[in-house]
Amino acid sequence: MITLKTGICELFGIEYPIIQAGMAGGPTTVELVSSVSEAGGLGTLGAAYMAPDALRTALSEIAQRTSRPFGVNLFAAEVEDDFSRLEEVQQILNPFRTELGIAEPPASLSSPDWSGEQFDICLDFGVPIISTAFGCLSAEQMARAKSRNIKIVAMVTTVEEAKTAERIGVDAIVAQGSEAGGHRGTFTLGKHPFGAQIGTMSLVPQIVDAVGIPVVAAGGIADGRGLVASLFLGAQAVQIGTRFLSSKESAAHEMYKQALFESTEESTVITKSFTGRPARGIKNRFVEEFEQKNIEPLPFPSQNTATKDIRAAAAKAANPEFMSLWAGQTTRMLTHEMAAADIVRTIMQEAEQLLKKNLG
Repeated sequence: MITLKTGICELFGIEYPIIQAGMAGGPTTVELVSSVSEAGGLGTLGAAYMAPDALRTALSEIAQRTSRPFGVNLFAAEVEDDFSRLEEVQQILNPFRTELGIAEPPASLSSPDWSGEQFDICLDFGVPIISTAFGCLSAEQMARAKSRNIKIVAMVTTVEEAKTAERIGVDAIVAQGSEAGGHRGTFTLGKHPFGAQIGTMSLVPQIVDAVGIPVVAAGGIADGRGLVASLFLGAQAVQIGTRFLSSKESAAHEMYKQALFESTEESTVITKSFTGRPARGIKNRFVEEFEQKNIEPLPFPSQNTATKDIRAAAAKAANPEFMSLWAGQTTRMLTHEMAAADIVRTIMQEAEQLLKKNLG
């Protein structure tokens, strides 16, 4: 019997099996996270790029806005810069800077690594749920989190990654299909240079069959139909990113949201051009022109650091052609801004009506 009150709801202490994806880089505001949690889902702060003081402030503000559970998403991969080919890549990037009217960057760059401190802050604050991308927490971190009864979630893109996460001791797994927007949780890039290309419909049931812990479906899910389909596949919840990206509480740039509303299922591509790590986003001039040069971007996070000034200038100029417009393949469903709480309620109403109609 399919029910909307699943084991994930009990595990996380939430009312509805809807998780807002922790999209790093700014879209997941305090308002978005707290609104989703208050509406009965699980709001998640995308904290991977947040400086320690900013993270502390955000956690305090979320706690002031809601007493319900929420999560924090962190990168688990170690940051290791490689700027050995910086000059070569800058030759491609500098024309973009010229067009945007910004100066060339300094000859030497470095990427901050706050991951350890971010984790410690989450523990000190007593964050109820921590999810990781690009890998899993270390054994020492897992032990510390478990000692404080913090639930740990890992995002995976293959059955083998799911098995690894289960062995390490995570409480739940997010099975991310290739339809998902932005950076997915692949932590076997050596085997899958552009991420494992397994769709949600195929990935979820295979992971459900392979592990004994709850599975959350992600990738290409934006409405009640996606939620019900995921439950039938064996998942106990869904994680949704792109639809919440278009919410009123999201900090995505106005032109970014407009690009979402004007795009279709054919608009996105998987690219390394902005960050050096494969991510799905709306194809624009930056992606097209960088890739036409046939020059390999720097590895993550170095490429992300090298393009940061371009993305910031594009946002200031309201020019979406040079922004990283991360998005999944369900953008045709997005037509206008909605409050995050209304998104949660709408998805649940759609799911309830579908189950009532088809199951009686």
